[in-house]
Formats: sequence, C-alpha cells, structure tokens
Amino acid sequence: MAKMWEGRFAKALDQQADDFNSSIHFDSRMFRQDIQGSMAHAAMLAAKGIIAQADADAIISELENIRQDIESGALPIDMTAEDVHMFVEAELTRRLGDVGKRLHTARSRNDQVAVDIRLYLRQEAKEIVEMLQSLLEAILFQAKQHTTTIMPGYTHLQRAQPVTFAHHLLAYGMMFTRDIGRIQDAVKRMNYNPLGSCALAGTTYNTDRYMTAEKLGFDGITLNSIDGVSDRDFCVELLSAFATVMMHLSRFSEEVILWASWEFKFIELDDSYTTGSSIMPQKKNPDIAELVRGKTGRVYGDLMAMLTVLKGIPLAYNKDMQEDKESIFDAIDTVKQCLTVFPPMLKTLKALPENMLKAAQKGFINATDLADYLTKKDVPFRTAYKLVGQIVAYCIEKNTVLEDLDIAEYQSFHPLFEKDVFEAISLRRCVESRISAGGTNQASAEEQIKYIENFI
Repeated sequence: MAKMWEGRFAKALDQQADDFNSSIHFDSRMFRQDIQGSMAHAAMLAAKGIIAQADADAIISELENIRQDIESGALPIDMTAEDVHMFVEAELTRRLGDVGKRLHTARSRNDQVAVDIRLYLRQEAKEIVEMLQSLLEAILFQAKQHTTTIMPGYTHLQRAQPVTFAHHLLAYGMMFTRDIGRIQDAVKRMNYNPLGSCALAGTTYNTDRYMTAEKLGFDGITLNSIDGVSDRDFCVELLSAFATVMMHLSRFSEEVILWASWEFKFIELDDSYTTGSSIMPQKKNPDIAELVRGKTGRVYGDLMAMLTVLKGIPLAYNKDMQEDKESIFDAIDTVKQCLTVFPPMLKTLKALPENMLKAAQKGFINATDLADYLTKKDVPFRTAYKLVGQIVAYCIEKNTVLEDLDIAEYQSFHPLFEKDVFEAISLRRCVESRISAGGTNQASAEEQIKYIENFI
C-alpha cells in the first residue's frame, strides 16, 4: 500500500523496516473509533466552512459504509497498511477520490491516534466496570447464603478470630468497589478531546474543537496542544487500576486455591472450573484460579513496560509512543479474560460450613473473647491476656480446647471465672458480639451487602 507521506522520499522504506514500523496488526482493533473520530472531524470541517457540506456528507456516509464492510467481513483490513488510520483513509480515498482526500485537513495522525485510543479505552473501561459489577453480584450471591456461616479468620496464615464466610467474601467486595472507582476516576481525567491539536502546535484553520468534543462524548478539550498529542498519563492510570484489579483477583484466587485443598476443604469447586491430572486420577485442580493468579504478573509487566517507554520521551509525539497500545491492549484482554471466568467459578462453588466450623473450633480463635471476659470483670487487659495464654498452653498440653474445660479448671486460673464463660466463648457469640461498625456479625454483613447492592 502506498504511504500517505511518501512525497518527501526518493526511496521506498525497506521492507523489514516497514514491517517493524507498522502497527496495523495491533491497532486495527480501533477501526470503529478511528471512523467515529473521522466522522466528527468531517462534520466539524463542514460546519466551519473548511470543506463543502456535500463533501462532508459523502465522507461521513462512506465512512459508515467502510465500518459496516469491516464488521461484516466484506472489507478485510489490509495488514500491509502502516496503521489502521492510514488503512481507513486510503480506503476512503479509493472510494471517493479527491473528496476522500479532504478528510485529513486540519488534523495530524498524532491527534488522530490520541483521540482514537481515548475513545477505545473509554469503551473498554466501561465494559470492564460492567464485568466487575458481575463479579460483585457473584460475591453477593455467596455472601447472602453465609451471613451466619462461621469460619476461622487468619492473620499470618494462622487461625486468629472467628468470622463469617460472608464477611470474608465481602472484604473482596469492598476491594472491587474501589477498583470500579479507580477506573471511573481515570476515565474522567482521560475524557477530554485532543483532536484538533494536530501534530503538536494546532492549526491555522478556524476549527471548532468543542464541537468535535461534544460529538465524541468528551467533557471538554485538552487545553495545550503539545500535551494533547503527547499525554499518555491516562494509559498509565488505567494500567495501574487494571493491575490493582488483578492483584485483588490474585489474592482471591490464592484463597480459593487454599480453601479447595484437602488441608482446608472449606469449599468444593464446581467440576466446570477445575481440571484433572494426566497421571493422578484422584486430582481435582483449581487451574482457573491458578491461571488468574499467574496472569496477574502479565498485567504488572504491561504497567511497567508503559512507564518505562514513557519515562525518557521528550515532547511532543515520538514513535516510541506506538508502544503504548500493545501494553494497554494486552492488559485489557487479560483482565477481561479473567473477569469472564472468575464470577461463574465463584458463583458455582459450594461452601462446606461444617469443615469451616471444625477448623474454627480447633484454633483457639475465641481466646481474645476469653480475655475480654476477664477484662469486663475489671481484670487489666494485659493481665487477662497473659492468663489466657497460660490457659491455651494448658489446653494444648491436655489436647483439649477452651470449650471443653470445666468450670473448676477455669477457676484454678482465676476465681472470677463463672459458668457464663462458656456462653462468652461460644463461636456464635464471639461472632455476634463483634458489634463495632464494620465487624463480622450478621447485621454488619447485611449492611455491607446492602451497600454493595446500592453501589452496583
């Protein structure tokens, strides 16, 4: 395909250099946004009298035909083109001749690329937010069933205090609500129109950038033309938000993997989201969760690649910036892939409350409540803390648990122990007595569920 810029050059670009320079194999996915931006630009040119209205109408009509032809497969994208922008313009010129050549008046590929990627990322961010909302719905589905299901809560991967399964799941729910907020905040800062910045300095034509901004759904225009073509902060911000999504998915995956193991056996994953072994017939592997955990590193790499590309680029546009797309596109594809399989995996898993309760009973996770029992009888907390530590050591030596000691044994440690101690250290009471805001009792779980429902 002939180059739009070839008039300056006496020799054709070397074939290997041409292949190296080309971005069509990855930026072709932006053909809709490229056409959308070009339609708005053509309409503005006509409105300002820069090109004839009849020419603009023909350009807009034919661009719509090109979009439909690409989508239907009638027009394959030519992978020998330099990029999607040149492909669309060349096809338009092929169909309309000189009329098509008028489209590029008062714009550059620099601002064209900048507007295309903003439009594309805005749409992809919207879809990822919707997928995160589906994940929140899966979390709520499980949480609503387990507001009274007791399990051990952990610190340092050691059993620490009793919580409900719902409370644990809802902690991830809160993380994903923040992820949605981060993505939406990044989109707000991104949603300004760079089109009309041209190469870097604007144009001598009396254009109306606010018109194209309105047509393209932007909140305004970029106020500095150099910044308009060279800004990729929004790519970094979105990549950071996507990396945080993946970090949360990875932590969740790690817990799913642990919970599904025979050592924990808190959950049973559905057969549809597990695989077997080629040699060990008894295996049921949590491969989906493991892959999500593994793909997190890939998105981290995309973020670091973007930061590294941008760190030494002087203003304004440089060809290095072509590297922005593969990183952000890969991150988008990876996040969407993970968010496709994670919600149904979560929704179809089966909790095993009896196993959770047994694990909670064996971990002395009501020891803090035992100390609180004494503190409420005016024993200084540090004294109560030390005393309960001695009682736990005694239980370990006797191979028993706090619930199975008799009152005489308790009173041998301190005379203030009475029979009501057994109610104070019951796991159900331990959970329900966590009355502070955000605690693990049933009322708190229901409040958190309502918050997330309203958020969605």
